[in-house]
Amino acid sequence: MQTTILNSEKVAGEKKTAALPDFAHPWLSDQGDGTYCNPVLYADYSDADAIRVDDDFYMVASSFNCTPGLPILHSKDLVNWTLIGHALKNLPDKRYEKVQPGEGVWAPAIRFHAGKFWIFYPTPDEGIFLVTAGNPAGPWSEPHCVQAGKGLIDPCPLWDDDGKAYLVHAYAGSRAGIKHRLRVCPMAPDGSKLLGKGEIVFHQPEKHPTLEGPKFLKKDGWYYILAPAGGVETGWQLALRLKNIYGPYEAKIVLAQGGTDINGPHQGALVDTPDDGWWFLHFQDDGVYGRIIHLQPVEWRAGWPVMGKNGEPVRRHKKPINLPHQKPIAPPTSDEFDSPKLGLQWQWQANHRDYWHSLTARPGWLRLFPQPAVTPLNEQPNLLLQKFPARRFSVETKLEFFPQGNGEEAGLVVVGEKSAMLGVQHDGAEKWLVLRTDAKVEKLQRLASPSVKLRAEVRDGGEVFFGFEDLGGFVSVAETFRATKGKWIGAKAGLYSSKRKHAGAAGHADFAYFKFM
Repeated sequence: MQTTILNSEKVAGEKKTAALPDFAHPWLSDQGDGTYCNPVLYADYSDADAIRVDDDFYMVASSFNCTPGLPILHSKDLVNWTLIGHALKNLPDKRYEKVQPGEGVWAPAIRFHAGKFWIFYPTPDEGIFLVTAGNPAGPWSEPHCVQAGKGLIDPCPLWDDDGKAYLVHAYAGSRAGIKHRLRVCPMAPDGSKLLGKGEIVFHQPEKHPTLEGPKFLKKDGWYYILAPAGGVETGWQLALRLKNIYGPYEAKIVLAQGGTDINGPHQGALVDTPDDGWWFLHFQDDGVYGRIIHLQPVEWRAGWPVMGKNGEPVRRHKKPINLPHQKPIAPPTSDEFDSPKLGLQWQWQANHRDYWHSLTARPGWLRLFPQPAVTPLNEQPNLLLQKFPARRFSVETKLEFFPQGNGEEAGLVVVGEKSAMLGVQHDGAEKWLVLRTDAKVEKLQRLASPSVKLRAEVRDGGEVFFGFEDLGGFVSVAETFRATKGKWIGAKAGLYSSKRKHAGAAGHADFAYFKFM
């Protein structure tokens, strides 16, 4: 494969950087002038739900087959968000020890009730589950199955004024053969179980196909269900209302793309602010970048929550809450591996094991231990990944490779339905820099040193340019790679360590940092 010298910055023999610069985040919504620009999160926090508790906002999102699951985010103003934890370490079913693309945790709902936080979430092949916590940062309870069943998705609870509890949910057409009905069921107030089959409260397939993601709300004596319709890429947002919880509900489209360039604006959370303002967090399907999060102002008109500007999404707006000392922030990305625990931005591809990595064996470095390689590449359980954080960015890592057997390999990976790896492979007494895709593997260059820097530049639309450190400087790989979205999730970037031929004792790979630029 041909390579091209990019520059001549000589780095041979360099140790780990003492302190990385404070790299700017690839995307910040807060414009610093009292306004924000959508999306507020340019990352795949799909199917988000959010609540306000006093002056704090909390958000949860789908995590599918990735672990830890159910990411919890916190904000003071609905614009600047940071990760504070996860509600689920691993999925309870052992089948998730293998990667199950597009399965696992679908659209959750978060609520605060009776002094604690509740998250109801579905796994579409198993049923509806509940976890609770006194502190949203955790610890969270072990998952409890509220209702077993195939195809039951997108649950959301409501505790009524009389103490009775209810749950609304949708159906997955791929499992239940139904994709445009919402059901409300009576529920035990402690969330332990459903108390009956309840009623189908909305079903208008001719007008609103693919109805899902319902969220319950009671306001001014009216029961509201906010539900997206029309599908992920091109859908719209419905508001349903009635004074009888079992319906049938009347409906109004309260947000749609209209004349804007924001496709399919729907599915999310209707939240209020302490000053009686109302806002709607929703996703936009952005292909390889996943379902990115937008924030719309809401105006109540004749009892209906009309979103954005007259029902169409806005690109820029005044912030809901202007905090004088608030610095623009976003969930973490770059990592110097200076903590004894993994940063919250990292997720594995399946149920994970603690022995896959160490942050204490060599303080200041992430050590990955090779696990058996799997084909296709995106079904490797021990890929350590994070979300694409912007439309364009570069990421770099420094690897020191200490293999013991043939076929061990480690490096940088970009993952979707199609994947690519730029890494170092141990082949006999030699170490080779290799570019691996689902279709082929190419040896690029023999390496004399156990240390190498690897880089990936992602350009607008997901085109990936790989590069690496040669003794004379950085070298670009001639062949580019087009990143693709995964099954229901956006593409991810991260690190890997695998063994392809070797079944005995194995070595390890040490990573000095993982930085976005």
